[in-house]
Amino acid sequence: MLTTFKALKSVPVMAVAIGAWMAISAAPAFAKQDADQVKKGEAVYTAQKCAVCHSIAGKGGKSSALDGVGAKLSADDIKQWITHPTDAAKKANSTKKPPMPAKYGKLPAADIDALVAFMQSLK
Repeated sequence: MLTTFKALKSVPVMAVAIGAWMAISAAPAFAKQDADQVKKGEAVYTAQKCAVCHSIAGKGGKSSALDGVGAKLSADDIKQWITHPTDAAKKANSTKKPPMPAKYGKLPAADIDALVAFMQSLK
């Protein structure tokens, strides 16, 4: 009976150790996936000519700097600005002119997600 109890007592410790190992070994795969998504988002930013109006690190249009946007807005808020800019502007009480065009909401979902990942990386 005592050996059975000792064996059962070590099961949670083993489960925690296995879970930690799995998390550590999976981390580089997630990091690469996130880095790939950010890189794709940067490509979408360039292809859509977002820098005509927006700037990052002083490069681009002066009307709306995006430096630090990833620390200021949630991913959902950033997505709202991309897909429904009029609603996002109302929510933020933004009166910037010209307003952001609504055409970016028609981008493929994968491009929008990548663009959001890129914006989230700007902290």
